[in-house]
Amino acid sequence: MEKSNILKNYSGLLWLLAGITVGSIVGLIFGKSVESIKPLGDIFLNLLFTAVIPLVFFAVSSAIANIDRTKKLGRLLTIMVLVFLSTILISAVLTLLATWIFPIHQQLGNSPLPTEPEKIQSFGEQMTQLLTVGEFFEIGSRKNMLALIIFSVLVGFSTLYSGKEGDGFKNFLVSGNEVMKKLIILIMKLGPIGLGAYFAYQVGVFGPQLFGTYAKALGLYYGVGAFYFIVFFTLYAFVAGGFKAIKVFWKNNIVPSLTSIGTCSSIATIPANLEGTTKMGVPAYITNVTIPLGSTLHKDGSSISSIVKIAVVFAIFGKDLVHVDTIILALGITVLVSIVEGGIPNGGYIGELLMISAYQLPPEALPPAMIIGTLVDPMATLLNATGDNVAAMLIARFTEGKNWMGNIK
Repeated sequence: MEKSNILKNYSGLLWLLAGITVGSIVGLIFGKSVESIKPLGDIFLNLLFTAVIPLVFFAVSSAIANIDRTKKLGRLLTIMVLVFLSTILISAVLTLLATWIFPIHQQLGNSPLPTEPEKIQSFGEQMTQLLTVGEFFEIGSRKNMLALIIFSVLVGFSTLYSGKEGDGFKNFLVSGNEVMKKLIILIMKLGPIGLGAYFAYQVGVFGPQLFGTYAKALGLYYGVGAFYFIVFFTLYAFVAGGFKAIKVFWKNNIVPSLTSIGTCSSIATIPANLEGTTKMGVPAYITNVTIPLGSTLHKDGSSISSIVKIAVVFAIFGKDLVHVDTIILALGITVLVSIVEGGIPNGGYIGELLMISAYQLPPEALPPAMIIGTLVDPMATLLNATGDNVAAMLIARFTEGKNWMGNIK
């Protein structure tokens, strides 16, 4: 009986692992020819993206609309911002130390990656496009996730302060949240095929490039990333709830980790994160606010990537990443990049352009940074997406107190 329960509870995970394993083997055997099965992964990812937009709206809006005002929403948001900033800076400082211990000395070759001319916009124009959209239908695009989240937060507050007159709409938000969660469960039935196709594509197409010109930079990134993922996530979980929290975190972080690596998308990992953090015992009002916001505003992987890119470009142009003003600027750029970059697969190159502009580097600095950003995307997404889960645990600890886990085993 116990064996059948274990198989039932872990059947979804086992099927995902089977799909990923088969996909990886296919990628190794057939190489770049596996691009022909990439559409299978695209179909799965498109279904996720389509469903995750209303899911985020209902999850965020219903979470805020149902918050008991005694829970002090302002305290939750303050703690969330502090946790996000703290982990981003910790990952950046750790990477800086790594670049000093394992410096990148050699001149890296120029990348053949073509670049498109970027339209120069003022800071005000950039912020306007980042935070808002001009038409209502544009709020449904995954490229405007931050605008969607802001809109959802405003709808949640409006419902919260509407009193009894807003009860009908509040019930609609709660019901919509439940329906969208069930829809995600249905879509994830295709996970073994979709993620398997994506793993085959990544292994077949990007695998060989890992041993090329950028091997040392990539080795530095993946080494720091793996260390941060295992050691610091474990440390964060311990701070959140001791050894019990460590066990609960890693037990329920497997599916989000596999989803993030397979899709290379923080947004596509939102459903898995919501389910995972719920099983970790994080209260719903924290989970439903932290996970969607974190997918856009909290990116430890992008933080590490930003520092590595700066180190690589500095190596190319013979600069040293040791001066105080240079380091402070690097940390500032890293925070901005981690907050501004979109949580979509291979999303924009805002960080690279910001780095080149801040350090007054020539345009030739852009292609190497873009190539590195592409090749580290799986690990970066893993850290970006699953970092939200351990951050949610920390937020629960500082919001609810040391006994926030209750009877979770």
